[in-house]
Amino acid sequence: MPTKKCKALLSQLSEYVDGTLDPRLCKVLERHLKTCEDCRVVLNTMRKTIDLYRTVGESQAIPNEVRERLFYRLDLSEYLKKRP
Repeated sequence: MPTKKCKALLSQLSEYVDGTLDPRLCKVLERHLKTCEDCRVVLNTMRKTIDLYRTVGESQAIPNEVRERLFYRLDLSEYLKKRP
């Protein structure tokens, strides 16, 4: 069951995956991930989705509307802003 701590840490997952999260916060997040299966599932799902997007992006274009909906649902708005 996600806790308030989960919600706070999950809001920073995009930065963590991108490698832009403050190192101190990375350590806090990594400690939490060791004990929270729910958050590990979210992180792994996010990574797999990004990898899938990159793989598909190389072979065929995803319509902008679909891409924006996907990123919105995954709360990857910051990542979307960085992409062309």
